Amino acid sequence: MQSFIAALLNSLDIALLLFVIAVGLNIIFGVLNVINFAHGALYMLGAYFAYTAMGLLGLSFWVALVVAPLLVAVVAIAIERLMLRMVYDRHITDSLLLTFALLLIIDESVRMIWGPSIQVVDPPALLTGTFSVFGVNYPVYGLFVIAVGIAMMLGLWLLFTRTRLGRIVRAAALDREMAQTLGINVPMVITGVFAFGAWIAAVGGVVAAPMRAIGPAMGEKIIIESFIVVVIGGLGSFPGTLLGALVLGFIHGFGGRFLPEINLVLPYIGMALVLLIKPQGLMGKGASA
Repeated sequence: MQSFIAALLNSLDIALLLFVIAVGLNIIFGVLNVINFAHGALYMLGAYFAYTAMGLLGLSFWVALVVAPLLVAVVAIAIERLMLRMVYDRHITDSLLLTFALLLIIDESVRMIWGPSIQVVDPPALLTGTFSVFGVNYPVYGLFVIAVGIAMMLGLWLLFTRTRLGRIVRAAALDREMAQTLGINVPMVITGVFAFGAWIAAVGGVVAAPMRAIGPAMGEKIIIESFIVVVIGGLGSFPGTLLGALVLGFIHGFGGRFLPEINLVLPYIGMALVLLIKPQGLMGKGASA
C-alpha cells in the first residue's frame, strides 16, 4: 500500500509540473495557431535566470520565482514582435521551423553564457525535508510542486472563464477579424498571449530547477515531454492538457516503480496509439494550415 501511495504522489508531482509547462504551449497554439518548439528553451531560460539570481546575485528562491519568469516574458515579447509576427500569414510549418531554429539558438546561447556543465539550485529551507502522507515520507518540495500545479490550474481556469481579459483572449482565438472589428487590439492580445505562455513555461523552469539538474539540453527534453502531453490530450485543449499530463505522469510514476524495464518507451507507445486512433488527441481540435 505504501508503495502505491508513493507512486501516486510521484505521478501527481510529475504530472502537475508537466501540466504547468505544457499548458503554456497549448495556450499559444490555441490563440496564435503556432506550434512553439522554442517553448522548452523558454522553460530552460527560466531555470537559468533563477540560478543566476540566486547564485550570483544572492536573491532568495521566492524572489527568483517572481523575477526570472518576468525576464523570460520580456524575451518572449522581443521574439514575437521581431520574428514570429512575420510568419503568421504563412503555412503553419514555417512557424514550426522558425521556433525550432529559435530553440537551437537559445540552446547554444545558454551553452556559451553558462557553459556546458550541469548546475544545481537548492530548494528554500522552508521546503526541505520530508512530510508523512499516509505513512509515506514524501519530499516537502514534491508536495510544493503539486500545490503549484493545482494553483496554476485553478488560476488559469478562472482567468479564461470568469474574467473580461479571458473573454477577450478567447474572442481573438475564435475569430481575429471579428475581434478586431469589435475594437479589440488583436496584435497586442497575440503578443500578450505569447509572453504569458512563456511566463508560464519559465515558472515551470524555476519550480523544476531544485528537482532536476540544470543543463543546456533540458529544454529539448522537456519539449518532447510537452509534445507527448499535448498530442495525447489534444492541441489547443485546456482539459486535454491536464488529461495528457496525468497520463504521462502516471506512466512515469507507476511505470518507473512497477515496470522499470519498459517505462521509458511507454510514453512513445501511448503517443503513437493516440496518433493512430485519434490523431486530434483525446480532447483536441487539431491544427489548421
